[in-house]
Amino acid sequence: MIGAVLGVPITLVMPANVSMARKNIISAYGTEIIYSSELEGTDGAIVVAKGLAKNNPDTYYYPDQYANASNPHAHYLTTGPEIAEVLGDRISHFCTGVGTTGTIMGVGAYFKEHLPQVQIAAIEPDDSFHGLEGLKHLASSMIPPIWKPEGLVDRRLAVNTEVAWQAAEDLMRDEGLFIGHSGGANVAGACTLAREAGPGSCIVTLLPDHGDRYYKHMAWDTHE
Repeated sequence: MIGAVLGVPITLVMPANVSMARKNIISAYGTEIIYSSELEGTDGAIVVAKGLAKNNPDTYYYPDQYANASNPHAHYLTTGPEIAEVLGDRISHFCTGVGTTGTIMGVGAYFKEHLPQVQIAAIEPDDSFHGLEGLKHLASSMIPPIWKPEGLVDRRLAVNTEVAWQAAEDLMRDEGLFIGHSGGANVAGACTLAREAGPGSCIVTLLPDHGDRYYKHMAWDTHE
């Protein structure tokens, strides 16, 4: 989107098995897509992107969202304060999925500094062979350099793919919120925390993606 607005050519590396809707949306902006192995997930895409930038330094600038300190810092400056402004001392827990890990690192840093009573939970897939695009199973993945959980993340919470998908579909049916599966994982994790914490708790999570990018993978296709 930004490249289209500014007239800057964009090349994205994506695993070959990302949803067709995602491919179509990206292509609509005039973006060049290079496909990495579907067997290597986002880690494979990272390797290919780094190679392109290294071998063609006069052509590509690689922002590297997995290692760029501006990623968590943006959430420290904006996402954390926005949540705090709305909820203040009411908030007891914040949870979100780990992909680049920028969101939880930035928001976690803000809360630990300004609202240290807030418990920070990192949500991740419960298996290396998961179906939650955008999220990392850290034990089997390349660890983003910006992932520095010591003193910021109080716990890690594993979420099953099917549970996350079901949460996304439930939100669409019951609340009219058409979200992606990473958002479903966040909601499923938040519900787990709410059940554990009980009455009086205030759990905050984020819905980072819209469901149109995953349309072909929703329930009406999984049963074909």
